[in-house]
Amino acid sequence: MGAAAADLEARQLRILARIADLELAAQQRRLGAFSISAAPPSEDGDAGAGATEARLSALLAARGVRDFAFRRVPADYYDRPLEERRGLLRADSVAQLCKSIVMVNTQAAADVVDCSNPKNSKYYVVVIQYMARLNAENIKNFLYELNEKQTPKKRFNMRLAPEEESHKLTGFVHNAVTCIGMETNIPVIIDEAITKLDEDFFWLGGGEVDLKLGMRTSQYLSAFSPFVVKCS
Repeated sequence: MGAAAADLEARQLRILARIADLELAAQQRRLGAFSISAAPPSEDGDAGAGATEARLSALLAARGVRDFAFRRVPADYYDRPLEERRGLLRADSVAQLCKSIVMVNTQAAADVVDCSNPKNSKYYVVVIQYMARLNAENIKNFLYELNEKQTPKKRFNMRLAPEEESHKLTGFVHNAVTCIGMETNIPVIIDEAITKLDEDFFWLGGGEVDLKLGMRTSQYLSAFSPFVVKCS
């Protein structure tokens, strides 16, 4: 083989290798099997700048959730329409964009003061799509049935928890709340509609205002066993 032919073959092999690398990276990004956030280091070189992401990643991995991703978003993320947010997250549809909200049972019995009983908790975290409208009555009916109708229905009245309470219970500030790694073991209710998405993937807060977490829905359900409720 002449030098020219050998050089051409080497160049072709490099191109093929590069294409393979790009295809692998694209597949990993789509599956969310690794963190793709790029938090800039702090001015003082603090190595803990990505501590939230590292903690949540370890928690997910320990539970067997393999397909997840983190993405950093601009400061004006919540000022943008849903379609622009979808583009920033590289989600397949706006239906995958979700939020975690802390709800409090304002009519709970006097002895229901914490989250020790998942079936009759003072607080619940509800994961719902941004495009959906929360139906608190559906959650009320679900909890009534969950308690085998032994607790009067009037004892269930779910309302949005004050921001201060949400922060204290979850450890996350407004627009950063996620249903993973909360300070308190709050029972989680996920809207049934999210579990029926064709993509089997959803996005929500990632523990910091500019950090978003996406994960494989089926893996999340298997790892954390939330209540699945038609709440929209």
